[in-house]
Amino acid sequence: MRIEEVTLRATVADHREGPREPLPQVAFAGRSNVGKSSLLNSLFGTRLAAVSKTPGKTRTINYYLVNNRCFFVDLPGYGYARTGREEREAWGRRITTYLEQEDRLRLVVGLIDPRIPTSPLDRDLVTFAREAGRPLLLVMTKTDRVGRGELARAAQRLARDLGTGGAPLSFSAHTGAGRTDILVAIARALAA
Repeated sequence: MRIEEVTLRATVADHREGPREPLPQVAFAGRSNVGKSSLLNSLFGTRLAAVSKTPGKTRTINYYLVNNRCFFVDLPGYGYARTGREEREAWGRRITTYLEQEDRLRLVVGLIDPRIPTSPLDRDLVTFAREAGRPLLLVMTKTDRVGRGELARAAQRLARDLGTGGAPLSFSAHTGAGRTDILVAIARALAA
């Protein structure tokens, strides 16, 4: 897949308020501060998604129209954020409702930081995607910050802990490594 044109089409609190075009969607999910915005900007080839050092900055569902053919959907990060528990729980409900109800959703890209232990929230994302019948592509982010041996061990740990059967893809926003692999996997999911 080659991204030639991308625009931020909608920013909404509830997916039912999002774009209604019958275009397929690819959702990006992960814990707060995992690097979703950096990954999206790398895929887009431009700085369109807001990047912040503050966890939980993305609080809305953001729809990016890609090549006028599909939407990349940036979901709010789960886990730590400097907000109240009620707001975090409301985010969780909105994400869950989107994943359960969105008929146009073709792939969930689950982002995981290999430097930290596998969290219950990461397990929940994998379990939920399976139960909802959603194809899931796992991607380890920030891979330039760990050595090759440590990265290989992390990939094995994640495959074991999450029961995926295969190692996640690796990605670095700093070097761009893994970008093409992710775009190929997305193109396959959209073609299926």
